[in-house]
Amino acid sequence: MILVFRRTGQRRYAVEARRDGLPVLEMNPAPGYDPFMPHDLMHLVVEAQLGLRHGIFGQLASGGNAGSFHLRVNSDEGSRKIARARRRVNARGKRLLKEGLEESLISERATYICWSEWLARSASREQRAQAAAMAKQNKEVRNTAGAAELHALSPGKLDEICEHLDQLSSQWSRLEIGQSMSVSWPDLTIVSDAVCEAVH
Repeated sequence: MILVFRRTGQRRYAVEARRDGLPVLEMNPAPGYDPFMPHDLMHLVVEAQLGLRHGIFGQLASGGNAGSFHLRVNSDEGSRKIARARRRVNARGKRLLKEGLEESLISERATYICWSEWLARSASREQRAQAAAMAKQNKEVRNTAGAAELHALSPGKLDEICEHLDQLSSQWSRLEIGQSMSVSWPDLTIVSDAVCEAVH
């Protein structure tokens, strides 16, 4: 699966899921715009690195819609065909959302913890200050996480996650409005537009 993260406005972005043999889905606008690391790009890294295969992106890869992605409609497709495809995606999405509820909650907690950690390691004084402001909430999130969740976020794993976040942030922060970057799931490789079009 290829995820396309596109800057659509001054403080807006969209995410498109291109899945082999399945309809293209999109979330536009996507929540949590950030000039350095949009919320869903952070989720992508955390879920891939922690092996969460029933979280947001695992559900998308399995044919679901993660409850927030919608069928991208081409103007040349008939309304009946679109309605059938939409029903299939929504039905599968509901089932996978139910099955993935626990991993989705783990993903939310882990994403917050990793975001705070990544900001705290930043060379930017503003980002380190943001991490300091998040310290109380970060502690509360850690207190709600299970022992296995916290064990999975070992110092070595946090290093790996932050390394991926640095790489993707470098790419994302250079994008201008209308530009996009494409990342493969689950290996987090940045792919070229030519590769994206091949699986479209």
